[in-house]
Amino acid sequence: MRRIDYDKEQYQDYARGRALTERQLQVWISAFGARLPARRPLTGLDVGSGTGRFTPALAEAFGPVTGVDPSVRMREVAQDRSSHPGVRYVAGAAEDMPVPSGSADYALMFLSWHHVQDKPRAARELARVLKPGGRLLLRANFRDHHPRPWWLEHFTRGFEVDASLYQPLHEVIAMFTADGWRVADFGTVTQPSDGTRGEVLERLRLRTLSFFAQISPEEVEAGFRRLEEFVAEDPGAPAPEFTDSLLTLERP
Repeated sequence: MRRIDYDKEQYQDYARGRALTERQLQVWISAFGARLPARRPLTGLDVGSGTGRFTPALAEAFGPVTGVDPSVRMREVAQDRSSHPGVRYVAGAAEDMPVPSGSADYALMFLSWHHVQDKPRAARELARVLKPGGRLLLRANFRDHHPRPWWLEHFTRGFEVDASLYQPLHEVIAMFTADGWRVADFGTVTQPSDGTRGEVLERLRLRTLSFFAQISPEEVEAGFRRLEEFVAEDPGAPAPEFTDSLLTLERP
C-alpha cells in the first residue's frame, strides 16, 4: 500500500469528499452506542480522527473525546470545522498516543486501521490507554469481508486492488487475542445511501479514498470515464445502501 501523506495530499478536500449525511452519522452513533456501556458520560478516543467527521458527534452522544491524528493539516481542518467543548485534538498515532494509561472507556478507529504501520505495537498501545474492560470499535474493511461499492466495478482491478489494502478478519482477531484482547462483537452496519449517483460521483472526483493512490493515473482516468458514462444514464438515481463490518474488541 502506498502511504498517503495527509499533510500534502487530500487534507483540503477530505472533509467534503468523505462527508456523511446526518442520517448516516446517526446510524453509526447508534451502532457504537449499542456496543458501549450504557452509563454516561464515557471518555473516548477517536484514533485517526482526520478532519473530525465523527469526533464532535461522539462527544455529543457519549462524553468528552480526544481526537488523535498524526497530520497537522487534518487536525487544523478538524479544529476549524467544530469547536465542541467536549473535543480536543492531539498529535499522535495508534502506535503512540499522548494520553494517560487507563484513561479512556473506548476508542474508535474508523477506516484508519489499514494506515497503521506497526499493528502489534498499536494493539498494545490501545490496551494501555483504555481502562480494563474498555472497548475498541474497529470499523475496518477486511479482505475476506469486503464491501463491494457500486462505483468500484468501473475501475479495472478495482475490487482486487481495494481488497489488497486490508487484512483478513481472522488475522486481525488473532493478533489482538494473542495480546489478551477478547472479541466482544462482530457484525455489520447498513449505511444509508450516500445520495444520488451524481452526488457520489462529485465526491469521488475529489479522490479522497486510499484506493485512488494505489492505481496508476491512467487507470484512474479510464475508470472515471466509464463511471461518468454510467452515471450519465441516470444521475438522479439513489446510490445503493451497503453493509460495513464493525469489530468490537474488549481490553483485558
